[in-house]
Amino acid sequence: MNSGKIGYSFVVMASIVVILAGIKNSAEILIPFLLSLFIAIILSPSYSFFKKKGLPELLSLGLVIAIFLLFITLVAKLIGTSVSDFSANIDVYSQKLSLQYFSVVEYLKSLGIDIPAQELSNVVNSKEILTFSTTVVQNMGSIFTNGFVVIFTVIFMLLESTHFENKIDYADGKRATIIHIHEIFTKIKSYMLLKTLVSLLTGFLIWIFLLLIGTDYAFLWAVLAFLFNFIPNIGSIIAAVPALLITIVQLGSFSAFLVTLLYLSVNILVGSVVEPKLMGRGLGLSSLVVFLSLVFWGWLLGIVGMLLSIPLTIMAKIVFDAHENTKWLAVLLGTGEQIEKKS
Repeated sequence: MNSGKIGYSFVVMASIVVILAGIKNSAEILIPFLLSLFIAIILSPSYSFFKKKGLPELLSLGLVIAIFLLFITLVAKLIGTSVSDFSANIDVYSQKLSLQYFSVVEYLKSLGIDIPAQELSNVVNSKEILTFSTTVVQNMGSIFTNGFVVIFTVIFMLLESTHFENKIDYADGKRATIIHIHEIFTKIKSYMLLKTLVSLLTGFLIWIFLLLIGTDYAFLWAVLAFLFNFIPNIGSIIAAVPALLITIVQLGSFSAFLVTLLYLSVNILVGSVVEPKLMGRGLGLSSLVVFLSLVFWGWLLGIVGMLLSIPLTIMAKIVFDAHENTKWLAVLLGTGEQIEKKS
């Protein structure tokens, strides 16, 4: 009996490895699909709103897609100008940062503090850090090179959303299944909508205050702050680095200090006050799982996997919780509060 369980465990683990390898190799197909799915989830309340107001289904869909495309086109135009201009000047910014870095090293040496300057500069390459920010934005933009595929997938998903639950209910015949499917979509829809609104607020505040400070490419850093706000724990820190470096080069240390205060204030206000009030503690994921999911989905699907790490993990947790054989996995992903209450 024990040998049979061990053999079954090995088969399950081997299957998981094969599935993960398949997902990683088919990432080019999966990423546009996942992006379409979550865009459809974000747009679905607007689609439902127009339909409830009595507009025909096709007209409601047309309005939602038109507003979305207008927004994307406007943002893409603003980003495109900033990215091309910034990329042309990146070597100049990198050289200025290196000069400032070595001047700080010399100052520390005069105080008797000797640090391995060359070794650290090789490890922390300012040009790579600055390039990373534009690479992220360009990679997100490159996903929309197959724009027609993404948009058409979103359109069909929105059209299907009205009848999807009824189809599953009819095909399966079990009320429990439709309840779990409804729970998955409700939780993910709630998370994605609130996170999008919170991220928009974060990006808007960063943009306004960077404009007031006078930092170059303020809109680019605001878009980066919006995107990286979807990445839990470390996203906001990563988004702050390029804006801080540019401000040091352009405006000096005092302005850089103001930018640091700006990012800290916005993250404390939005991340610690606004977001918890809107979202509560409904995610049900432990802090360790949040961080590990970021690493795991980032490895599996790249930057899009990092941005969607939380909704994908929530989806997995609800699916695991739906079956007795995998409920223990849902418990491991959770905060453990239910166990503490029972004990």
